[in-house]
Amino acid sequence: MPDAPWTVVVLTEDALTSADVQHITSLHPDEEVAYRVLVPADTEHNVVASVLDHLGMLELRAAWDDVVGREPDPREATSTASEQVVESVELLRSTGATAQGEVTEDDPLPSLRAAVEAGAQEVVVVTYPHAVEDTFHTDWASKARETLQVPVLHLYAGTSELG
Repeated sequence: MPDAPWTVVVLTEDALTSADVQHITSLHPDEEVAYRVLVPADTEHNVVASVLDHLGMLELRAAWDDVVGREPDPREATSTASEQVVESVELLRSTGATAQGEVTEDDPLPSLRAAVEAGAQEVVVVTYPHAVEDTFHTDWASKARETLQVPVLHLYAGTSELG
């Protein structure tokens, strides 16, 4: 019986871009890898952290939009996350990779933990820069590193920058 493929869980807050997929798949170019994409439904938007993130990146319009915005509708958030999962999985599959995906709750760490307990050997977290969470190590990658016993790589979406 052949060995099971190396499993990499990809936790992302948005649909993966082709640059993200290229970076992720280049981590194991000569191995059979199965990817499992997790995208949280953002139903509990943290307005304060989001405003500070936007101000830190000098995105004044986005900060204002967060201040005057409203909490996301749970159905819309889940629908958006579902679309992001499909788009990400299709992009990974277009490279010849095996991929599947699912939407998680707002806090993706229980789903991430379950994926690792089910046999995932590595985690790649893809997010946009978040000034508050990244600075105080409360971001998903930092939390995963603290609790999981597998390597965790944090990439910033659309770039080759490490978080």
